[in-house]
Amino acid sequence: MNLSEIDINDLDIEDLKKIGTAPLPIKIAIVVVLCIALAVAGYFLDTTEQKLELDKIIAEEQNLRAIFSAKQAKAANLVAYKQQLDEMNTSFGTLLRQLPDETEIETLLTDISQTGISSGLEIDFFKPEGLRPKEFYSEYPIKLKVTGRFHEFAEFISGVAALPRIVTVQEISIKPADAKSGTKLTMELTAITYQYLDESKQGAEE
Repeated sequence: MNLSEIDINDLDIEDLKKIGTAPLPIKIAIVVVLCIALAVAGYFLDTTEQKLELDKIIAEEQNLRAIFSAKQAKAANLVAYKQQLDEMNTSFGTLLRQLPDETEIETLLTDISQTGISSGLEIDFFKPEGLRPKEFYSEYPIKLKVTGRFHEFAEFISGVAALPRIVTVQEISIKPADAKSGTKLTMELTAITYQYLDESKQGAEE
């Protein structure tokens, strides 16, 4: 019985029954062929699927490693972040203390007026315009018109900047006064102070 002479299409059940009586080399050849066929079938039926699963697991592992590295970096800098946050809170608290509350607005208005008088200015117009709510604070503008000399204006602006509460000066306009006033000038400006809006109060108002 020669394997090269075997045609699979010619095989029938009777041929399969005769395999047991075939010579040993033929039996070995048949076993080898069957093993190869089973290995190929196993690869396509099982190994390919496992390889795809392995590739998926490797991709997940790389993703988890990247996440771990990012979190590890954050954890390593956690102490520095906390220190920076504490510094920011301290700085923010310092700024908040420079904002007048409701009870200090009247005092601040008096301080601005007194600063103008002590600078040698004549206060022609002084009008607080009330609170203007913004996102987390309110503006409190004060319209002013004063008469004096240029160096007195500079002294007034410097005095306002030195107040313990935050006050900014905007919309400055300087013009010559009337002819009878000699070297005196007229200055119009808007002094603005700011009030922090407490979140709890905002919620109550809403």
